[in-house]
Amino acid sequence: MYGSRTLLALTFGSGTQVFTLDPDCGAFVLTSAAVEIPRETREYAINGSNHRHWDEAVRLYVADCQKGASGPHGTDFNTRWNASLVAEATRILTRGGIYLYPADARPNYRQGRLRLTYEANPIAFLVEQAGGGASDGRSRILDLVPAALHQRVPLVFGSRREVERIARYYAAPQDTGETSPLFGRRSLFRV
Repeated sequence: MYGSRTLLALTFGSGTQVFTLDPDCGAFVLTSAAVEIPRETREYAINGSNHRHWDEAVRLYVADCQKGASGPHGTDFNTRWNASLVAEATRILTRGGIYLYPADARPNYRQGRLRLTYEANPIAFLVEQAGGGASDGRSRILDLVPAALHQRVPLVFGSRREVERIARYYAAPQDTGETSPLFGRRSLFRV
C-alpha cells in the first residue's frame, strides 16, 4: 500500500505481518507482528452505485446492514468504499470490516470482476492468515481451482463472521434478515 506511508503485508503461511517503510533508512520495519482481524465488524465496503445489478443475496445483506441496530444484525454499520482493493485490504487488516465485490447482472461482471490468481488468492491468503475469511459468496476462495490465468471471480473478504453470514444469504436468502417469516419486521415474533 503506497500513500502517506508505504506498507507491506506478508505471510509465509503462519500469520500475517505488516512492515512499514522507514524512509530514513530505506528499509521495511516490522510494525505488526501478528495481525488479527476481528471476527465481528461494524463496517462494510461495497460500490453502492451498482445496487441495481446485484443479485438478491447481496441486496438483502446490504439492506440489512443499512437497517442498523433495529435490523437483523443488531448493530449500526458504517459504509466504506474507496475503489481500491489494496486500500480496502489494508483497512480490513488494520481494523476489520468486510469487503464485497460481487458478481452482478452486467455482461462483463457475471463471473465477477477480480482475477482469482493474482488478486483474490493473494488477498484471501493474507486475510485468512490474519484470522479473517474470504469467499466468492458461496465457496472459500483458496479452494477454487483456477481454470484460466485471468479467470474472474466475485470476492468477499474480511471479518470471518460477516463472510460466513454472506454465505448464509447466498445459501438461503429467504431465511435471512427481514425476509424471514419468523424474524422479519412483521413476523410471528414481532408486533
